Amino acid sequence: MGEHLSRRGVMGLGMGAALAMRAGMARAQQGEAAATVRRAADSVGVAIVGIGTLSIGQLLPALTRTRRAHLAALVSGDADKGRRTAAHYGLGEKAVYSYDRFDAIADDPGIEIVFIVLPNHLHRPYTERAFKAGKHVLCEKPLASTVADAEAMVAAGKAANRHLMVGYRCHYEPLNLAAMRMMRAGTLGRPRISHANMGKQTDLAVSSDAWRLDKTMSGGGALFDMGIYGINAQRYLFNEEPVEVRAWAFTDRSDPRFRTVEDLIAWQMRFPSGAIGEGSTSFSQPGTMAWQMICENGRMVADPGCFYNGNKLRLEGTRVPAPQIVEIDQFAREIDWMADVVRGRAPMVSPGEEGLQDMRLMAAMLDSAANGGATVRTDFGYRRAVDPAAVVDVPNS
Repeated sequence: MGEHLSRRGVMGLGMGAALAMRAGMARAQQGEAAATVRRAADSVGVAIVGIGTLSIGQLLPALTRTRRAHLAALVSGDADKGRRTAAHYGLGEKAVYSYDRFDAIADDPGIEIVFIVLPNHLHRPYTERAFKAGKHVLCEKPLASTVADAEAMVAAGKAANRHLMVGYRCHYEPLNLAAMRMMRAGTLGRPRISHANMGKQTDLAVSSDAWRLDKTMSGGGALFDMGIYGINAQRYLFNEEPVEVRAWAFTDRSDPRFRTVEDLIAWQMRFPSGAIGEGSTSFSQPGTMAWQMICENGRMVADPGCFYNGNKLRLEGTRVPAPQIVEIDQFAREIDWMADVVRGRAPMVSPGEEGLQDMRLMAAMLDSAANGGATVRTDFGYRRAVDPAAVVDVPNS
């Protein structure tokens, strides 16, 4: 498989994000791999599958800062790039696997977690192969390109008795955790409605955008890539599951970017409490990752709310002070949490079932949009087993 297929891209959030990504890559090249980190004696080995822009710019630098996990192997379709990257991070050539040799990871006891950072349509086959090799899986969101694939991945994990975690980094991010806890405590009174907007510009000339604009590879357009952040946020902020959804779409099919995927999607979710979650997403707008919660006694606004860093939370219409947010490496924390799950030190917060729920909700939204905004029932029976707000600590320094 060509390396261009494994690049996820940072977020495509305009010049600022592009510069941030370049800065992250520069930090890695300047020797972050040599940073001294005191790691647990039972640190868990991680294989990164796909060394495109997300891996180079975020995941590999994060693995120099994890305390309970470490980089053990790379899987790449570009042998030279794989060897160069491995050498930079102190790995030998034997730790570099091609996609054709992926199954040989079964013979490497130093690999316990496989982190899949590939286009969505490849999530299922590489997850199933990893489980067959006896490894646990951390998979980038969305869980898959179809509901059927997501269901198969969850089933495969259970059959193999291995963990499947979805890369919902906001479940471990201080701003979103602080917001969840305020919502649970009723700090602003009963929640009434939430608004979310998640979107970015896309360019067919950018490889990490090109596959997202190909439905056979991505499974969907802006909804699957950006809208999912808003859907998941509204679910964990309300701490309940929607019983019905409606959605509307507008896509300019004359735009070559949108020949197979949807562009603008607007949704509405109704929750059992009566609360409403509204949101929108687009692949033809300025980079935005924002949400707000309107409650009886005030409003909570996160803008930005889901960036890799620089997130801001403010409270309006209330005298309650906004919590102080501490910046962390979100990816390092997410990986360390998975390591703790593997070692039995932490509960699974972002299981495959969580990713499957979002897949089913997005499918229902697309179904609604295809039928003029018709109401689609979504009480699929899923209930979150572990509340991030109850178990994930918020660092205060």
